[in-house]
Amino acid sequence: MAFTIGIPRETAPGETRVSMVPDVADQLLATYDDLDIVVEAGAGEHAYHDDADYEAAGCRVTDRDEVLQADVVTKVAPPDDEELDAFSDGQVLIGLLDPLGRAEAAQTLADAGVTALTMELVPRISRAQKMDALSAMSSIGGYRAAVRAADQLPKFFPLLTTAAGTVKPARVLVIGAGVAGLQAIATAKRLGAKVFGYDIREPTRKEVESLGAEFVELEVDIDADEDESGYAEKVEKEKIERQPELLKPHLAEADVVISTALIPGQPAPVLINEDAVAAMDPGSVIVDLAAANGGNCVHTEADETVVEDRVTIIGSTNLPAEMPVNASQLYSKTISAMIEEFLEDGAFTPNFDDDIFDGACLTHDGEIRNDRVRGLVEEADDEPETVSE
Repeated sequence: MAFTIGIPRETAPGETRVSMVPDVADQLLATYDDLDIVVEAGAGEHAYHDDADYEAAGCRVTDRDEVLQADVVTKVAPPDDEELDAFSDGQVLIGLLDPLGRAEAAQTLADAGVTALTMELVPRISRAQKMDALSAMSSIGGYRAAVRAADQLPKFFPLLTTAAGTVKPARVLVIGAGVAGLQAIATAKRLGAKVFGYDIREPTRKEVESLGAEFVELEVDIDADEDESGYAEKVEKEKIERQPELLKPHLAEADVVISTALIPGQPAPVLINEDAVAAMDPGSVIVDLAAANGGNCVHTEADETVVEDRVTIIGSTNLPAEMPVNASQLYSKTISAMIEEFLEDGAFTPNFDDDIFDGACLTHDGEIRNDRVRGLVEEADDEPETVSE
């Protein structure tokens, strides 16, 4: 009997990506003889892949029920309640499962006997780079943030010299020099803006400057009454505590701010307060990539574009979905790499001696494997129930 991979249609609002594109499915089918890939009708529609494209690749287009019963089900967005109810013992689920934000779903998967691998927990080791879905999606998000800002800003990004005069380039400040921030810097620079990058981590200076941006150094005045190591530690602590205040003059000079400061599973730090927004020029734009966790800007609203003090604040939580063709293509490759890594003799084989599997495995054999997620479930169980009067 053939081993089956199921590709369901994504139903989350605004989700346009598909977990596997026809080209990647074709490569898997060419590699493994006893493999059957079943695709829900319309699964690739929003990513511009027709059912006929999947059939030409050798996939079988079928209904949702059959797809959700496949040996391995691949997803982009976390499963909804209907999908959670459909999974059964022995199945494997692979996707962006938001384990820290939806710990209760992990418990449901564990109770159902599902082996769930969450792409957010793939370890950052060299062998796992081909499975790093978060970096791939963050890169798209950073690019899209810069393009959205350029579209929204009522000014040119590049320097422009005309017979009527010279237009200065826009000033873009990118907060956070992770994958998304660095891609935003690179894109804004290619669009001709004068770009500045800030990160609390001093070692990121070289990466920011290598892309042609200026690194923003927050100046802190403290008494030099400690040895070198103690002084450095005190400066770092002071910077962290006073970031919103210290960033304010740099924010005031920016036409565009792209903020990316985010810690998974925690509220985003508020780095752009009311005074900072009020100090920005009218028409300025903030694109807040931390909107899903509350936002780096105090005015950010998830999945909304708001205007405060004549500053436009964009709180999109799924910018990769605005580029479904490339986003689906890159995401598919990370999913395919995960499947191929543990597909042996016609079966998906768990291997907890493997750092990748052990790190990414959320649930298996009726248990939540990740300690942090298990702790969140236990905390929720210990909370007293409130009774409405």
